[in-house]
Amino acid sequence: MGSSSEPRPVPAHPQSGITRRSALLGAAIGSMVLSGRHAQAQAAKPAEIKIGIATFLSGPSSVFGVPGKNAAEMLFDQLNEQGGIAGVKVRPVFVDEGPGVDHFVGEYRRLVQSEKVSMIFAGISSADCLACAPLADELKRPTLLWDCGTQRVFEEAKYDYAWRSQANATPEVLAPLLYLLKTKPNFRSVAVVNQDYAWGRDSWDIFRTGLETLKPGTRVAAELFPRFGATDFSTEVTRLLALRPDVIFTTSWGGDLDAFLRQSADRKLFERSTFVVPLAESSLERVGKTLPAGHIIGARGDHWFLHPSPRDPALLARFTEDYRKRFNAWPIYSTHHMAQAVNAMKAGYEKAIAAKGGGWPTDAELAAAFKGLTFPSLTGEVTIREDGQGLENQLVGTTLHTDKYAFPVMTDMMVMDAKMITTPVGQKSVDWLKTLKPDILDKLPAPVAYKPA
Repeated sequence: MGSSSEPRPVPAHPQSGITRRSALLGAAIGSMVLSGRHAQAQAAKPAEIKIGIATFLSGPSSVFGVPGKNAAEMLFDQLNEQGGIAGVKVRPVFVDEGPGVDHFVGEYRRLVQSEKVSMIFAGISSADCLACAPLADELKRPTLLWDCGTQRVFEEAKYDYAWRSQANATPEVLAPLLYLLKTKPNFRSVAVVNQDYAWGRDSWDIFRTGLETLKPGTRVAAELFPRFGATDFSTEVTRLLALRPDVIFTTSWGGDLDAFLRQSADRKLFERSTFVVPLAESSLERVGKTLPAGHIIGARGDHWFLHPSPRDPALLARFTEDYRKRFNAWPIYSTHHMAQAVNAMKAGYEKAIAAKGGGWPTDAELAAAFKGLTFPSLTGEVTIREDGQGLENQLVGTTLHTDKYAFPVMTDMMVMDAKMITTPVGQKSVDWLKTLKPDILDKLPAPVAYKPA
């Protein structure tokens, strides 16, 4: 067929009995069919936008899964008060990750097939993210990975419908390692206490590979992997007290981390070793000053209500005040990650709608809008790369006790640039970490001391 939409003259065929008139009629009918197919590709503007949100609502991980849910409810309310997205209100539909990955996969399918959600935010568990990214492409439903840390999702596969609105494990672990090497470089031994599942094992691989590259010869005193959900760490603490490693590294989180920190404090392990705890920001209010001053903590991004240099101080202060007023708690990193997912959703819709001249996007058009998307966070901005991975700065600091708060704050804070500490597109993290040079430490920003508000 030619490129013109006009039907071509068709001569009568003497043997088939097809006349010029019948041929033209058939062409017109075909044109109407094609026109109908084109119309079907124009998505109708919905009465509401339903967003499926997976988070931990039960179990020990709910200590930051529920704050993530709280943030979503608050932010969706605020978004709807402002008119929603292009005049359409947005409604969250929450599902619990607590029962495990098989349950989550079933819930993901239910959200798409029965609830008819327009988009899914998933999830906290790295296992759930690894499971849902292929599902996003299978079911062709735009999906934002709003909190999970595994770097494997976009290093091992490519997806058209799955994108991450925050960083992954590599910068989240590398940043505290660089901070340790810059501020306390004279350590000789290190031990790890991590939950025994993919996140615990993978994050230790990242830390150990970076350490072997930048400080070869460091002795690994112990590799301890208690079960996920453990509440008794007496065996691990006893062994660490005997081994006396200079540094104890842990990327444990939730109730597991709270218990380990309390039991370490009870037996004065903090006095023997420097702790490096990349996820400690989420535990500060719960463990209070049980966590002593002088230890290294991270925030899985540049998330901290006392951030030393937010791009929009008023935005951060307003979110913090709103969250405190509504939930009587300080916002932690999971609330920031949820805010990023909400901002990414809004920016993605707006980009896709603008590209259609105000028309409503199809699922494929909405999914494509996240490629290269830049959107605001509560402290800066995030860009989603072509491979689906979000670029997010990392904030690391040292614990400090003050009279103003009943828990440690951060001082000597460094905000590290995302591009410097994130594995480049097309490379595997462990391979890239082996190429790091010691001069990366010279590129770190100057530490900023805590200043009371």
